[in-house]
Amino acid sequence: QVQLVESGGGLVQPGGSLRLSCAASGSIPSIYVMAWYRQGSGKQRELVAVITSDGTTRYADSVKGRFTISIDNAKNTMYLQMNNLKTEDTAVYYCAHGKDWGQGTQVTVSS
Repeated sequence: QVQLVESGGGLVQPGGSLRLSCAASGSIPSIYVMAWYRQGSGKQRELVAVITSDGTTRYADSVKGRFTISIDNAKNTMYLQMNNLKTEDTAVYYCAHGKDWGQGTQVTVSS
């Protein structure tokens, strides 16, 4: 089992940037798939970005070109760099590894 803790959320104006972090601990496999999801108020949870242990990344169309997922293996930490944020990016953001999920961090984009 892997324990995941997100941080870095907050309030930002449209066009601004935030970097989310997901610190992992526990039994972390050498081969993995990790992901960021988000859930806006009254909306279904959606996949935002995925990264695999070989460095392959995938993004939802809505965030391509604006968000970047990365991992620092030495720190067991995954990141989501979010640039040019839009009001529709407002949501609780979760990191996930298989069936393991973090508690979420709120991102609010508002003027």
